[in-house]
Amino acid sequence: MQLLASLVLLAILKARSASAAVREYTLDVVNAPVAPDGFTRSAPTLVLTPMPSFPGPVLTANKGDTFKVTFNNKLTDGSMRLSTAIDFDGLLSETSSIYDEGSPFVTQCPFGPGTSYTYGHGDQTGTSWYHSSLSLQYADGLRGAVVIYDPEDPLAHLYDVDNESTIITVGDWWHNTSVSGLISYNATQIIPVQDSGLVNGKGRFVNGPEVPYAVTTVKTGTRYRFRVINISARSDIAFSIDNHTMTIIEADGTETVPMEVNLIDIMPGQRYSVIVTANQAVGNYWINAFPDGGNLAFNLGFNPLLSRGILRYVGAPAVEPTAPMTGGPTGAAANELQEHLLTPLIAMAAPEPDFILSFQTSMPVGETIWLLNGTQYQPPVVPTLVKILDGASQPIDFNKTENTFIFPQNKTVEINFLPDPTNELHPFHLHGNRFFVVKSNESDIINTVNPIRRDVSAKGNGGTILRFTTEKPGPWFFHCHIFWHFWAGLGSVMVASPEGTRQQVHPDKAWDDLCPAYNALPVDQQ
Repeated sequence: MQLLASLVLLAILKARSASAAVREYTLDVVNAPVAPDGFTRSAPTLVLTPMPSFPGPVLTANKGDTFKVTFNNKLTDGSMRLSTAIDFDGLLSETSSIYDEGSPFVTQCPFGPGTSYTYGHGDQTGTSWYHSSLSLQYADGLRGAVVIYDPEDPLAHLYDVDNESTIITVGDWWHNTSVSGLISYNATQIIPVQDSGLVNGKGRFVNGPEVPYAVTTVKTGTRYRFRVINISARSDIAFSIDNHTMTIIEADGTETVPMEVNLIDIMPGQRYSVIVTANQAVGNYWINAFPDGGNLAFNLGFNPLLSRGILRYVGAPAVEPTAPMTGGPTGAAANELQEHLLTPLIAMAAPEPDFILSFQTSMPVGETIWLLNGTQYQPPVVPTLVKILDGASQPIDFNKTENTFIFPQNKTVEINFLPDPTNELHPFHLHGNRFFVVKSNESDIINTVNPIRRDVSAKGNGGTILRFTTEKPGPWFFHCHIFWHFWAGLGSVMVASPEGTRQQVHPDKAWDDLCPAYNALPVDQQ
């Protein structure tokens, strides 16, 4: 019996080895004119084919593939940041490859114009995305979708189509650069309100040209897996499709027990897979992607009702839907997703915590900084990982403004976000890991039996409890995914086992060269 089991295991490993591939992409990062809503501006874009694409090209692989992406930095427009660093949200780096994780000033230094860097990721599945993590550069357009397909998806029997045509990105967009936006933010204490909301890179603004909306085509009777990704730098998106229900089967890379909803409030950085059946009359239907972020009085050119796409049945005329533009269903008809009801397909209990952190967020009156437990995160000159590899092991080895927490390996940490009477929502994201959402902000229920496991969850007026394990040594960024808040100070670093990090992390020369090269750049090229 033992011999038979060994032979079966060997056959499985050989099959996986035979089917695995190296998926390599080379992308040029260039400045190019873009006009996703009809207003033309320069933006950092990505070139995979002969022409720049906006958003960036979809990167795909299959489970078991080795995933390598090289970015050639050819940025030249000095009105925006010229260096960059690319983070792959949802691709969970292992300790041994944490130096390719992409967090500027935590796991690497950015790379400047005229240089390149290659990121590598390993075996997993799910809906992810990539974006610049340097300052607010991704608000300028440096962002795109990543999907790792599972040929043995346990939920594949529920849908017929799952390919690049069913990936839907939603997000906010500004006509001015993020650099000018930050100047305005610091002067007024008001985050600039976006000019438009985009669905698959298309949108409109008030009194602007009627840019054709992005169209997703479906065939009657077919079931589609839509992978919906909020690539916003600020806005949460109320997502729905007129006359169609959605069955959620994935949240941030975790397969879930199927659950029907009509409306999903998607926070920045969150991803959902939903099954939509083309079971309505042949025609055109609005895809509603209603952004919520900021006071509309601060930008009269922004109308959230213009943020939408079109679901078009085969055989329908190429025209816009005749139904009115709305923000989606309301009241009982909304049947809106409640995060605490999400149930992972593979059950896992949340371990009891060994450490408990109580967190509060605050913004001092009259200032444009955000504080986490009274501390404004400020990126260090020497990245956290460099310090650890050089021997840093205790809190005293890090600046107070690095907001660094250190834990032993194989422990469970609970982060308790206390209720916030301001009702300020902050979607917190943990790099390299998925946490257990023991308590969601919108519910009083404590669930330790089989809570949803994901990498972005919001805190707000209700209070949120998250737990994660320190199984993987290394420094892992934990921050608000509203990047205006993050780079104003709403961040921290969770370090698991500095000693274990030194034992497992052996960076290559390309990584070693990043910091000396970046630090040698003139300030205007950083």
